[in-house]
Amino acid sequence: MIKDDVYYMKRAIRCAESAARIGEVPIGAVIVKDGEVVAKGFNTRETKHNSLHHAEIIAIDRACKKLNAWRLSDCTLYVTAEPCPMCAGAIVNARIKRVVFGCRDPKAGAFGSVFDLSVYPLNHKYEVTSGVSEDECAKLLSDFFKSLRLRPKGEKQ
Repeated sequence: MIKDDVYYMKRAIRCAESAARIGEVPIGAVIVKDGEVVAKGFNTRETKHNSLHHAEIIAIDRACKKLNAWRLSDCTLYVTAEPCPMCAGAIVNARIKRVVFGCRDPKAGAFGSVFDLSVYPLNHKYEVTSGVSEDECAKLLSDFFKSLRLRPKGEKQ
């Protein structure tokens, strides 16, 4: 773990909290290049009615636009939860150098929980650091899903 990992993960957590405020699953992401946050994102699948609107995909899209490049090879992605297969594929395709995530996703995690994309002979290898601010990231998710279970049946988010 790098000294600044906790700092940037806190930034991703703030993005996740923004998602929770609008009724989205609280996952947030930030992309950092040369010590500067170049893009942020949080889940908006429910509000945008789009299955592609994961925090990582939104952050990658914004970083590509800001940097005017599809290769994000000098960037680190910080995300509050382990990326799913779709997001892991986008990370590989964007050539992101390093991924730092908070908590594992035992149902859809593609960096070791369900499977590990890095063991396949893909055209890009990346570094992964897991467990940064893990308890705080996991609590955001568990609190969110607990609140959903407590809602009366039929009540929208």
